Formats: sequence, C-alpha cells, structure tokens
Amino acid sequence: MNLVALPGTLLHAGLRGLVRAWALVVPLALALSLVRLGQLAYFWPTGYQTSGADLTSVLVQGLRFDLKVSAIAGFLLLLVFPWGSNKACGRIAVGVAFLYVLLSLINLHYFGFYKTPIDALVFGLVEDDTIAVLQTIWHDFPVVWTLLLAVVLTLAARALHRSLLWLFTPDTVLRTRHLALRLVFLLVALFALLLAGKGTLREMALQRQHLTVTTSQFLNDMVPNGVIALKYAWDNRKQSQNLQSPLAGLKNMGFYSAQAAAEVLGLPHGSEAEIRAALVAREPVPAGTVKKNLLFFLMESWSAEPMLYQSPNFDVLGRLAPTLTQACHFNNFDSAQAGTHPSLEAILFSTPITPLTLGEVGRKPIPWSIPKVIRDAGYQTLFITSARSGWRDLNRVLAAQGFDEVIDANTLKQHYPDAVLGIWGVWDSYVFKYLQKRLAAKSPEKPLFVFVLTSTNHPPYDLPEDYQRVPRDMRQWRGETSSDTLRLNLDSYHYATDLLGGFVQDVQHGPLRGNTLIAATGDHNVRSFGIYAEARRRYLMRQVPFIIWGDNLSCGTQQNLPASHRDMFDTLLPLAGISGPYLNAGRNLLRVPDDKPLNAARTLFFTGEARNAQGLWQLGNKDSFTCSSAAATVTDCQFNARDDLQERARYGLLDWNVRVSLKK
Repeated sequence: MNLVALPGTLLHAGLRGLVRAWALVVPLALALSLVRLGQLAYFWPTGYQTSGADLTSVLVQGLRFDLKVSAIAGFLLLLVFPWGSNKACGRIAVGVAFLYVLLSLINLHYFGFYKTPIDALVFGLVEDDTIAVLQTIWHDFPVVWTLLLAVVLTLAARALHRSLLWLFTPDTVLRTRHLALRLVFLLVALFALLLAGKGTLREMALQRQHLTVTTSQFLNDMVPNGVIALKYAWDNRKQSQNLQSPLAGLKNMGFYSAQAAAEVLGLPHGSEAEIRAALVAREPVPAGTVKKNLLFFLMESWSAEPMLYQSPNFDVLGRLAPTLTQACHFNNFDSAQAGTHPSLEAILFSTPITPLTLGEVGRKPIPWSIPKVIRDAGYQTLFITSARSGWRDLNRVLAAQGFDEVIDANTLKQHYPDAVLGIWGVWDSYVFKYLQKRLAAKSPEKPLFVFVLTSTNHPPYDLPEDYQRVPRDMRQWRGETSSDTLRLNLDSYHYATDLLGGFVQDVQHGPLRGNTLIAATGDHNVRSFGIYAEARRRYLMRQVPFIIWGDNLSCGTQQNLPASHRDMFDTLLPLAGISGPYLNAGRNLLRVPDDKPLNAARTLFFTGEARNAQGLWQLGNKDSFTCSSAAATVTDCQFNARDDLQERARYGLLDWNVRVSLKK
C-alpha cells in the first residue's frame, strides 16, 4: 500500500460518497414534495380557501422535512457510497427512493382514512387480524395504482439521480483539482448534508412541534412526509410501551411531579398515595339504593355528524329516531381515540397509554377497570361482540379485567348456525338477538352489566343480502364528501343504528324497563364523512353520539356542552347505583357544571388534544388553537391558558396513574 497516496485516496473516496449522497438527497426531497402537492390537491375540499402565505409556509416547511429525512438517508449511506460500485450504489438508491415514496403515498391514504398523518394506529396492521386488514385495504384503496405511481416516481428519481452523478462525479470534476480544493469541497458538502439533516441553520433541529406552521390543522397535517410521520408514530409507541418511567407523561405535559399536577386540579397532594386516593374518591351511594342493569353499546364508527342531517328524506337512524325524545342525548361529544381498540382501552381503563393490555399488563387485573369495579359491586358482567374476540387478545384480556363471559362471533355462530362469518365477524343483528335472549333468562337476584361492541359499520361496509337499503336525498348531506363510499357507509350506519333503536324500544316496552339503563356511544368518527378542513367544521372531527335511556332521567343542562368518553362512566355508574374505585377520569354529565377544574365543560382526546366551547388545540401548544364550535355564535374565541394547564394536568395524572400503578 502506498502510504503517501493514502490521504488522497481516502479524500477521493469521501468525495465520491458525498456526491452520491447528494445526488440521492435532491431527487428524494423532490419526489416527497411532489407527493405532498398531490396530497394537497387530492384532499383539497371544495370551496376551501386559505392565504397564499399559509400555503407557502406549509410547502416550505414540508420541503425542510423532506430534506431532513433524505439527508439522514444520505448520511447513513456514507458507510457504503464511498466504496461501492456504481451498479450497487444505484440499486441502493432505487430501493431507498421506492421506500420513501411508498411511505409517503401510504401517508396520503392514511390521512384520507384517519384524517391525520400516520400515527400509532398504523401498528394495528400486525396487532389486528392482519389478513382482515389487508383484505380491507385491497377492497377500499387503489393498491395497484398506488404501487404504479410509486414505481413511476422512483424511476423519475433514479433518472435525476443518474443525471446529477454524471454532472458532478468526482472522477471527472475534481480529480485534477488541488488537494486543498477537494478538501474544502468535501467539508462544505459534508457540512451541508449535516445541516439538511438538522433542518435549520440557527435554531434547534426540526422536531414534532415544527409540524405546526398555520392555524389550520388541515394544512399542518400536510407538512409531514410518510417517513417522518412513521418515525414519530414509532416514538409514541415506544413511550407507551415503557411503564418504567412514571413521570414520562407528566413531563411531556410540562410537570415534573404528580404533586404539581394535582395542585393545579385542586386535589390533595401531600404524597403520591394521597393523590392516588383522591383520583378514586367519590361520594358513597346512598344505603338501600337498588342497582340497575347497565347495558352499554360501543358502536363501530358511530359518528355524530349524520344525526345532524336526520330527516324523513335522509333517514340514518331508523328505529332509533323516536327513542331520542325519551333519552339524554349529549350531542357535543368527542371520542377518546381515533381507533376501536385505543378507545376501548380508554373507556375501560381510563388510560391515555395505548396499547396497554397486549402484553403482560393485560393478563393481571387492573384495580380501576370498569368491569372489575362493577363485578365487585355484585353484578354479572358480559362482553358481547359481533367480531372475533381473538382480535387484540381480547378473549384473554377481558376475562382478566372483570368480565365473567366473553361472547364473540364464534360463540354467536354456534348459537345461530345460519350466521355467516365475514371479514370482521358476523352481522350485528346476531348480537341483539343473543342479548335479548340473555335478558329474558337473567336471574332477578343479580343485576347485569353488558358491554357490547358492534362491528358491521366498518369498511368495506358489507351488509346482509336481505337488508333493504333506504333511499336518501343526498342533497341534504352537508358534509365535505359525496363519494360512493359515503352512500355505502350511510347504509351500514343506518343498519347498525336501526338495530340499536329496535333493541331500545323492546326494552322500553318490556318488563326490565324500570330497572335498566341503556347507554351508547361510538368508538370513533367514521372515515368517509369528510376532511374537516374548514375551521368552523373542525370540532366535528372527533364527534360521536353519547345517549342514555332510562326511566325518570333528569338530563341536566350539559347536553349541548363539550364532553367526551372520559365522562361516560362517571355519569353512568352513580346513575346505576354503583360505587367503587373507578377513576375520576371525567365529570358527571347529569350534574350542574361549575368552574372547578374537575367539573369544567371540556373534552380530552387522549392523543394530546383538548376542546372547549370556543375551539380546540394541542395540549401545550397555543399556536395550534383553532376557533371551532357547535354553538351558533362564539364570544372570546382565543386560546385559554388556564384550560390548557388544567387539561395537561388531567392528562398527565391519568398517564402517571397507569405507570406508577402497573409498572413491574
């Protein structure tokens, strides 16, 4: 080996690698930006307007994130690019380009489905019934066209990559230059690559908070590419799976101790034990109170928006419509999460950490689990679903958390041999048939708690062959979309809602009416009902119904005020005559609201967003506040720092309670 020539050889190899890296970074960033432009055009709502400055900010910020992820790929490939052959490096470049483009196209479709960039729900692909998920994706999304577009963009990126290599290869441009000039070029190229990976010259590196660049959440959601969105989703998942750091959630909310958060909420905070006791403290149920049966329905994709347009010519409720005059209908109500399983965990365990119960945690009783508290109060507890209970290991988890029986699609198939097992399970009608049978045979000595999870109102929106579809005047739909998927979805929505209405009517006219409560909500908003880009409609994005039926209900004054999933069992359990160590996750919606932190009319979305009567925002981010309200007129529409502080404290303590109670 010629030691004299070694520095020059290494320098030349470094230059070759940096040129190859930059020749990859540029086409990668351009391809990702093209996908973003396509995403904006594809989802731009009719009539939606924004300023040129906001649109420019989104495109520029998006390009910065594109350069960031592309530069990181280029930097990592410096391990290979200086030494590999042109052919090998070209193949690597093609592979990276295809992966980046495909992830951004997946992000595009993910936004269309979930109304958000890729988040932690994406891991449901492997945690759910993977075959069923893939079948749904194949049925509902243009898989072939998406792959073809990914190939076309990859080939275009590869062509630009080759052109840049031809123009700037060190073998022809720099070989004859002075050593000092080559060294300067290497340092400049390397420094530029590092700066592109950081995303800025002066400030801190581009991070999650830099995704917010306008007051429009729709525009902000266009900023992340698929790569960065997946990275942040993975970060969230890692944090949710590590319960060994009790203060992790509190610190994210700006608190360095549970005592500090408890003080904000006016809770006793002398010690951690005192705080945990305060979280489950409540007034005792009066002696002699007769416990009522409690039948709770978590309806798949049961959005609140279709109810706004209900009319004889636009029937989406069926037999449920006449029951609403005798019910407490909370019509300004948000879900806790954007997916079925996260919402199920949030409702049953008051946890913002999800998935919580997929591992060892789910096999041990959680002390404040809703079914466990109810069973300990003397109830028989049943979980009934038209889906398969092997999904997310529910059959094992729910049995450990307080349900005496778990009835699923396979059980229903045994009871009703004519039932057809589809992608997600059996038709919801079999759930209601079975529940009516169990109610008729129940023991009068022991009250009954039933938690029902439906599944039919789910993509691909299939329905039984004998279902009679209801004609509707689609001109009455005032949402942002009128696709064929919307029509199919409205049919499956009507099917499930009509079944619920028929069941409610049967109970109301039967012998159990006087001692039975029925409650129903949706697990999340439906996917095909709009983008909610306009600020005035943004509050609808998370909305689901919450309805309670029972004799002699006094619905109070809160039916039009903001509320959410966290408030349901704080309302239902006292109404049913049940006490016990369930968490004060929310407020009792049948009581008069006041200014106390624990009884304020606000919602909490467990991914870190909140909403009050004026608008909605990301916790701890005043720049994300958007004026949006169900009220016809809103006064004093601005970010409320006190509301934000209190909701951060609520969120932080719920997170802390899970971590400090369940850590190994």
